[in-house]
Amino acid sequence: YFLIFAVMRLTKPTLFTNIPVTCEERDLPGNLFNQLMKGDPSTVKGAETLMLGEMLTLPQNFGNIFLGETFSSYISVHNDSNQVVKDILVKADLQTSSQRLNLSASSAAVAELKPDCCIDDVIHHEVKEIGTHILVCAVSYTTQTGEKMYFRKFFKFQVLKPLDVKTKFYNAETDEVFLEAQIQNITTSPMFMEKVSLEPSMMYNVAELNTVDKAGESESTFGSRTYLQPMDTRQYLYCLKPKQEFAEKAGVIKGVTVIGKLDIVWKTNLGERGRLQTSQLQRMAPGYGDVRLSLETIPDTVNLEEPFDITCKITNCSERTMDLVLEMCNTNSIHWCGVSGRQLGKLHPSSSLHLALTLLSSVQGLQSVSGLRLTDTFLKRTYEYDDIAQVCVVSSEIKQS
Repeated sequence: YFLIFAVMRLTKPTLFTNIPVTCEERDLPGNLFNQLMKGDPSTVKGAETLMLGEMLTLPQNFGNIFLGETFSSYISVHNDSNQVVKDILVKADLQTSSQRLNLSASSAAVAELKPDCCIDDVIHHEVKEIGTHILVCAVSYTTQTGEKMYFRKFFKFQVLKPLDVKTKFYNAETDEVFLEAQIQNITTSPMFMEKVSLEPSMMYNVAELNTVDKAGESESTFGSRTYLQPMDTRQYLYCLKPKQEFAEKAGVIKGVTVIGKLDIVWKTNLGERGRLQTSQLQRMAPGYGDVRLSLETIPDTVNLEEPFDITCKITNCSERTMDLVLEMCNTNSIHWCGVSGRQLGKLHPSSSLHLALTLLSSVQGLQSVSGLRLTDTFLKRTYEYDDIAQVCVVSSEIKQS
C-alpha cells in the first residue's frame, strides 16, 4: 500500500493519579519519601498524600463509550510513499445492530496527495444504541501507473448503558398521577446531573416535586452539588394532573394512558455531556367500572356529633345513559343526614354531576366515610361505595382548645 491509515478516538484528558509512598520518620528512609512527594510536580501542594494530582494526562486506551454520549474520532490518511497518488476517497461508516450510518464529513474525492502529506477528518456521532458498534473505514485511490487500489479497516467497540432507570406510578383519587423515577449511576465515575425533567403527554400538566422553598428561593432537595456517585441511586418525583379539557372526559381515566417521557442530561469527567430520553412511559389507570364516585371536598377534622358537609362527584364511565338513585346507609360511626332513595336523574355517558351531602359521626378518632349506594334503574344494578375517604373526629372541647 502507498497509504497508511490511522484512527484515534478523541476524548477529554483526565486528571493524573499517583500512588503516594510514605513512611514514618523513625523508619530507615526517614523523611526521604515525604521530600520526594513534595518535590513531585504532579502532586497537589499541601495534599501530597492524595492520589489525585493537579496535572492532566492524555488517555492511554480507547476507554468506555456510554449510551447518550457523543463518539468522536480523528481519521488520518498519510502518503508514506515517494509517489503522488490521485483520486483519494475516504469513507467512514458506523455499523450497529440495526443500521449503517455514514459519518464522513465530505463525500468528494481528493484530486491528489503528495508524498508525506495527509488527509485528515474528524467524525462525530451521538450514540443512540447499546451493544456492538463497528467503525468501517474504507480508502480508495489511484497510483501514478493508473492502478486502482482499495482497502478497509474495522474498529469494533461496545456501547454500555450508563444509567438504570426504574419508574413507579401512584394513582390518586383526584385523577392526579405521581411518578417516582429511580435513576442509578451504573458507570465507574461520578456524574453531575444537569437536568432530569419529565416531558408530559398532551393530556397532562406536570409539576416537579424535587425542590423546596427556602427564603423565597427554590433549592434542590439533593443539595447544591447534584453529583451522583457510581452505583448510587436518586429518586425524582413528579405530579401529573389531567388538563381541564381531558379531565371532564371519563375515557381519559380508563385503560392504558401515556404519561410522557423522561429527559436526562448529565456531565462526566471534564464536562463531557450525555443525554438520554426514555420511551413513552405508560401506566395502567385504575378501573372504576360503569360509575365512578369521587370526593371533591371534605374537611380534615370535624366535631363529634356535629353535622359536616362533603361534595361528591359522580361520573358515568359507561357508554349508555343511566338513571340513578342514591341511597345512604348508616354505619356504626357514620350517620347520613337527608333523604335516602332520592332520584338523581339521567346521567349521559362521560357526564358528571356534583352532589352535596351532610353527615355526622358518633365515634371519635379516624373514621371512614362509607355507606353510599347508587342504583341504575334501567339495569337494576347497584354500585356500593365504602371507605371513600377518612375524617378525623374530635370532641368540640378538644377542637376549641
